[in-house]
Amino acid sequence: MANEDYNKNFKRILVGVDDSEDAQLAFRYAIREARSEDATLIITSILEHEDMNVYEALNKDFIHGKRDELSEHIAKYRDLALRAGVKNVEMVIDEGEAGETIVKNVIPATDADLLIIGSLSKTGIRKYFGSQAAYMAKYSPISVMVVRE
Repeated sequence: MANEDYNKNFKRILVGVDDSEDAQLAFRYAIREARSEDATLIITSILEHEDMNVYEALNKDFIHGKRDELSEHIAKYRDLALRAGVKNVEMVIDEGEAGETIVKNVIPATDADLLIIGSLSKTGIRKYFGSQAAYMAKYSPISVMVVRE
């Protein structure tokens, strides 16, 4: 393959969103990539149970309400992508630990062929702890682009 030109066209680009700075960076890059490749952009967000106490996690009405809030929130991302010129945008919400859920559930369910994630550079002791980006880059069954500032 050293002599061949690797030019894979990605047609289904998956990006995970939350309100973190690195996810925003990945989202902006994913919009540009989807526009340039005329690809479908799949926006996902994961409802993480660790952000809830045990009583909230067991309350189906609470979970349903949180899913509805999350759905409304990522609909705003969909609208931004459409206004930016992406022609096809899908949304996926799932529950669990973000990295594992995206790798094990969302990627197979969406048939994505590229995952774009953000990762802020960490310094000091923080760089030695695992991150969601590292997990997804290591275990993803598809190509992963890690976007840094």
